[in-house]
Amino acid sequence: MIRQIAVPPFHLLDPFLPKPSMTDAPTRDGVATILADVAARGDNAVRHWTRTLDGVDLPPEEWELPRAEWEAALDRIEHDVREALETAVQRVREYHRRQRDPGFTLLQEDGSILGMRVMPLERVGLYVPGGKAAYPSSVIMNAVPAAVAGVEQIIAVTPPQGVTDAVLAACQLAGVSRLYRIGGAQAVGALAFGTATVPRVDKIVGPGNKWVAEAKRQVAGPVGIDMIAGPTEILIIADSTARPERIAADLIAQAEHDEDASAWCVTTDMQLADRLPAALERLLAKNPRASVARASLSRNGLVIWVPTLADAVTVANLRAPEHLEIVTRDPERVAEGVRHAGAIFLGDNTPEPVGDYLAGPSHVLPTGGTARHASPLGVYDFVRRQSLIYYTRDRLLNDASRIIALAEAEGLYGHADAVRVRVE
Repeated sequence: MIRQIAVPPFHLLDPFLPKPSMTDAPTRDGVATILADVAARGDNAVRHWTRTLDGVDLPPEEWELPRAEWEAALDRIEHDVREALETAVQRVREYHRRQRDPGFTLLQEDGSILGMRVMPLERVGLYVPGGKAAYPSSVIMNAVPAAVAGVEQIIAVTPPQGVTDAVLAACQLAGVSRLYRIGGAQAVGALAFGTATVPRVDKIVGPGNKWVAEAKRQVAGPVGIDMIAGPTEILIIADSTARPERIAADLIAQAEHDEDASAWCVTTDMQLADRLPAALERLLAKNPRASVARASLSRNGLVIWVPTLADAVTVANLRAPEHLEIVTRDPERVAEGVRHAGAIFLGDNTPEPVGDYLAGPSHVLPTGGTARHASPLGVYDFVRRQSLIYYTRDRLLNDASRIIALAEAEGLYGHADAVRVRVE
């Protein structure tokens, strides 16, 4: 069911490493058509595509859900679910408060000032998936960092079938301002361009299917986006202290998301590698999503034997996984060599689901190898920075000749004159 290989040589991993992906032409062209229609016809286009694609015909005045319905949902959900949501919001808020950047001001000896102001975005759009499943955890992990950053309005959209009590409760607890029952590329277009009913936002965040991802890609520029998220992925570094049943459970936890998910185990213990397939089968036999997980493991799963933990770290850095578990002796020391990973989970008592729901850091992480250059979603994604410059007369006189020299070297004589007229 799951393939096994041994490295080094590390080039054997090349067929399994993430490759740049292009959106298929039908999706790309279909999304472009929807976005152009929304830009031209606003609410009428959003209603048309919601009726066509989702089979739901709601007039614009019924898209927004009143706040009273969110509050009522809090009372309808099970007590343990409400308590878990409240705890998650508290933990995520406390973690992300430490990401706030106050900016700085540098006062020069001559009275000149240089500084950086950090300002929250005014309005952010949050896409909440609502197709095969609804994810209240996604609401929390996207909305709370935005709220901590000081975003004035968080506008959530979700397909009509995605409006569950758990999602409504999460919106209420996490700081969402308004919620609209629209989804798909047409909802992304409404957020990006604005309509008579849906306000235009400055940035769009949140996961979605390939149509939503492509819509975010196409509107990026006029509005900001968080990232183009691909299928979820995990890589587990394990040594002889790791238990096959637990490693198998962690691989399945990722594989059950969808058939395109990726789950790797890199181990220095040949016995663990040999025992994993049977452990996977035992757990899959009682998993309701076994067909999805089995397809994922067969297509994208990998057990990699390496002679040393240093080699395991090399594999992790080559893969740059979204989630990296280190189940070894002294996992902190192993982690010191990791350069590329979205989030690192240390030790046998830290399975990846603790990060999905409750630990504190946002679970919105870079996928597809983009952890080489991208970071987890955080408060810094919901602010903009402004440079602040104040020159005194003395500073301008001191710098004038250099500014004029550089401007004229670039052939920008008006730049030079803007300084020259103040000092000559």
